[in-house]
Amino acid sequence: MAFLKYSLIRLALFVPLFVLFALLQMGLLLSAIFAGLIAFALSYLFFRKQRDAATASMRERFSGKAKPIRSALEIEDAAIEDRLVDQNPAVTVENDRRPKES
Repeated sequence: MAFLKYSLIRLALFVPLFVLFALLQMGLLLSAIFAGLIAFALSYLFFRKQRDAATASMRERFSGKAKPIRSALEIEDAAIEDRLVDQNPAVTVENDRRPKES
């Protein structure tokens, strides 16, 4: 959530600057470059707490220690497998093994 918040802050800085430079007829490419540089500088100088929180959340997500994100389909599939195993004790689900090659 912190990464999204910080990204939205940077976008909120970029868009008005881009519009301003475009209205000053600097060209779209130069407007984008100048708006990006100024938005970067402002966010770097004034939004340190949000930047650090975003960095910490990204570090946690990619450290390998974070819980995996599971989709609704994966959760439903796991629930179906659990019910199948509970109803039929002779059935085993071995989805962690690789299929045997023929």
